[in-house]
Amino acid sequence: MNCEIDIKNAVEVLRKGGVILYPTDTIWGIGCDAQNEDAVRRVYEIKQREDAKALICLVDSADRMQRYFRQVPDVAWDLVEYADRPLTLILDGAANVAPNLLAEDGSLGIRVTRERFSQQLCYRFQKAIVSTSANLSGGPSPCSFYDIPEEITSKVDYIVNFGRGKKSDGRPSSIIKLAPDGAVTVIRK
Repeated sequence: MNCEIDIKNAVEVLRKGGVILYPTDTIWGIGCDAQNEDAVRRVYEIKQREDAKALICLVDSADRMQRYFRQVPDVAWDLVEYADRPLTLILDGAANVAPNLLAEDGSLGIRVTRERFSQQLCYRFQKAIVSTSANLSGGPSPCSFYDIPEEITSKVDYIVNFGRGKKSDGRPSSIIKLAPDGAVTVIRK
């Protein structure tokens, strides 16, 4: 099965409110439509994770990022443009996403992916896609598809075939929180 068919199938599942397992710019992720509250709830259940711990979203471009916040601090655009590795930004004033996706303070983590598959998936879906590591809460992050527990693979609606043979370094994205005034807090390097 090629990349195009996987993207088509995954988008169809996302549009129907399903949950997918897919390769991202860091590691394999569990994903769903970031605007679908029921799908987001299922992701928490699959991961066996408390919904008090917020999830992040992937988008295909910085332009699309601005759809999900009332205001994006100017410094965010530079950080996205010049990041030399995957970078998740946590911004205040999230909008247009499922409420159970947000942190208690109303912030949302978002990452502009540059990896070919996940970028094309986000582009074709035309909305933000939830992206959380394909592990049970507290368990090790999977460096390859074959590291993902069966408790997860058996509960998703679609598993992407593309990238199953690829092994990542298991390194998560950097995380930076930006205050509305542009103040920067590095959460994870």
